[in-house]
Amino acid sequence: MKIFSYNVNGIRAAMNKGFVEWLSAANPDVICLQEIKALESQIDKESLKAIGYHYLYFHSAEKKGYSGVAILSKTEPNHIEIGSGIDYMDKEGRILRADYGDISIMSLYLPSGTNTNRLDHKLQFMADFQDYINQLKKTHPNLIICGDYNICHEAIDIHDPVRNANVSGFLPVERKWLDDFLKNGFIDSFRFLNKEPHNYSWWSYRANARANNKGWRIDYCLVAQPLENRIQRAAILPEAKHSDHCPIFVEIS
Repeated sequence: MKIFSYNVNGIRAAMNKGFVEWLSAANPDVICLQEIKALESQIDKESLKAIGYHYLYFHSAEKKGYSGVAILSKTEPNHIEIGSGIDYMDKEGRILRADYGDISIMSLYLPSGTNTNRLDHKLQFMADFQDYINQLKKTHPNLIICGDYNICHEAIDIHDPVRNANVSGFLPVERKWLDDFLKNGFIDSFRFLNKEPHNYSWWSYRANARANNKGWRIDYCLVAQPLENRIQRAAILPEAKHSDHCPIFVEIS
């Protein structure tokens, strides 16, 4: 099973930049999208169905043009869970889950903390999300949580760890949360197979950052530890350019 994750920074904008043609060529079994910034009624679903994605699930934010997640699938899941049941999370359309046999795949869009108010919100979300996952693992031990975590885990995951030490996304409190989350039963599938530096999934639109590969690795496919022996491949695909992020993927046997 080939599982992709992609913060598209607006699905309609991405589709105007060739996203559907790229998706057809990449051909994942499942793709988790974040920051779709659209209602389901605003999305050209027929073009997705035409390339084999007949099972389309969306969780949009109440605020128009904001946040939102989706899962596009070639095969029908056993179950879809829209949201977390935590009101403030679900109003922003940040969690969507699809179950396939013994594997459960989640599309997650964790908040950014780029200003003080949102940092407090992000930290609250992180704490509540950890509690939510602790409970979910009891019934769904084979979780794969794909998405934009808005956190770089280690210095290797950011182009300039010194200058960004006090920037949200690389704050000690955020990094510790992600570290603890991993130690609580998850594997960073990309780092599990690839220890090389200069691998990023997001670049600022400013200062020609992408062309110079001055990026951040903030998108992850985190795989629950019971699936460790089933991780076959994991990669970042920076050549796909429909967003300020790029797609990532994990392949599970």
